[in-house]
Amino acid sequence: MNKVSPKSLLHSKWTKVEVENKEKHFMITKVDVDDEQRIVECKIEAVISKNEYAINWRDLKDNQCWKQGWQ
Repeated sequence: MNKVSPKSLLHSKWTKVEVENKEKHFMITKVDVDDEQRIVECKIEAVISKNEYAINWRDLKDNQCWKQGWQ
């Protein structure tokens, strides 16, 4: 299980284990929080294509889908 801190999530880098559409490397580009500092929206961007996707930030904890950093 990857350790993911909501405070250091913005601009963090991730590698997808199973490549889709030649998109392997990603970066968190947007993190919105509510008044109670809970994450309500998180966007991840593919480095090669610049496609942006909404993601549940907790999904990044699954090391069978995501690896922390670019590998």
